[in-house]
Amino acid sequence: MKHSFSLIAVALAGAGLLSACGGGDAEPSSPKSIDIQFATVAGSAAVNCDTASIPSLGTTNANGRLRDARFYVSNVAMIRADGVEVPVTLPANNNWNATVGTDRVTLIDLEDKTGACNGTTDTNPSLKGTVPAGNYVGVTMTLGVPFALNHTDQTAALDKTPAVINNAVHPGMAWSWAGGRKFAKIELTDVLAAEPADTAGKWAASVFNMHLGSTGCTGTNPAAGLVDKCTEPNRATVRFAAFNPETQKVNVDVRALLAENDATANMSGPTGCMSGLTDFECTGVFKALQIGFDGTAATGATYTIGKVGDATNYGLPIAGGAAQTVFKVAAK
Repeated sequence: MKHSFSLIAVALAGAGLLSACGGGDAEPSSPKSIDIQFATVAGSAAVNCDTASIPSLGTTNANGRLRDARFYVSNVAMIRADGVEVPVTLPANNNWNATVGTDRVTLIDLEDKTGACNGTTDTNPSLKGTVPAGNYVGVTMTLGVPFALNHTDQTAALDKTPAVINNAVHPGMAWSWAGGRKFAKIELTDVLAAEPADTAGKWAASVFNMHLGSTGCTGTNPAAGLVDKCTEPNRATVRFAAFNPETQKVNVDVRALLAENDATANMSGPTGCMSGLTDFECTGVFKALQIGFDGTAATGATYTIGKVGDATNYGLPIAGGAAQTVFKVAAK
């Protein structure tokens, strides 16, 4: 009897040990689904391609319309309560998502070719994926395409260049051989110029283009995607210490984007901000996005293009994008 009791005690102890260590037939926790929704706003008001007029744009409080709203977000990670950043696993590669090695990129498309918009009818207003089960309190992401993917040969077959960054699939996001892709393409237009007849409106320049992308790119063969470096990477960081994708979304505020620009005029170079160092309009745009900008005056210009940040962050996020004003958390 004494020996039987000892064997039973040992068996029970062993079972308890297995239970405490997660042994036995216990099922692992299921992955947690993530759905981060994006929307365009002007201040607190929702806007889209069909919005007849968006008031109070820029320093002249102009009225305009949305013409385009597409941008890439990459390497999105949810932030755990203990501060650890956990990468969001994306779906299998498709027209909107790609995972290559450790790089993950998604194209968010908030325009549908209605109203004043001239992009495509297809849209992709959210980033969907999974993370391991856990307690998540925030999110962080990069506005832009990772370097290794940005400078692939844009004419390559889809098995070499994922569809989400392939010019044949998303021609509107193409930039140049060396520059790669437009990280963001957000455009506002004059209310009158946006009409079907393209009537001349009140804006001196009928469109304000915000095309964000890397500049100063050089390499052994940029035309084939062989870029060694870009002096101005121009990727922004968007980080929210408090964010719950189940109850909140991310708004893109076009009014905040143009807050320090005269949306109706063009001071230098291409219309709006094309990320060039001699592009006057980029000073305000880069400040809103909190990317360092070393603007230099164009030849013969009577104005001085400003600087954002200092030499330690030109072309880079400033303080992790802590003061950026374009992307904002809002209730769904």
